[in-house]
Amino acid sequence: MSSRRGRKKPAQGKKKRDGMSRAQEISAGGVVLRGEQVVVIVPTRRAPDGSRVLALPKGHVDPGENTLQAAEREVREEAGVSVELVRELGEVRYWYRRDGRTIPKSVTFYLFSYLSGDTADHDDEVEEARWIDLREARTALTHAAEREMIERALAYLREDR
Repeated sequence: MSSRRGRKKPAQGKKKRDGMSRAQEISAGGVVLRGEQVVVIVPTRRAPDGSRVLALPKGHVDPGENTLQAAEREVREEAGVSVELVRELGEVRYWYRRDGRTIPKSVTFYLFSYLSGDTADHDDEVEEARWIDLREARTALTHAAEREMIERALAYLREDR
């Protein structure tokens, strides 16, 4: 007989005693290349210290979407551009705090090539979308995990040549 028998599992999304949520957020995003440039965004949501964030376009996977569909949609909404898939770059996992809760998050990133569109056509969750040099993005992006995705894109480009 299992020692787990009779114990209730915490409900999905409920807060555990240590302040951590069991519900994991699943998101997807893109590294969009146009020549030697990558599209980046400045979201309206600030960093915890109030500073502006420079990021790659990404967002939640909506019901009925897979991560690739979500990444393509988020790139279109947040950066105003249409893209073509090159390859999956990988997944990053991290924790963040919101309203006193620690939330686990997983983001799958894809490498895309730019097809069309204008970065001025971004949605209202974004202050600004713009193109920057791919190598500059290695240090300019706010989050280390996103800088790692730039390194992976650069490594892929080196292999492809």
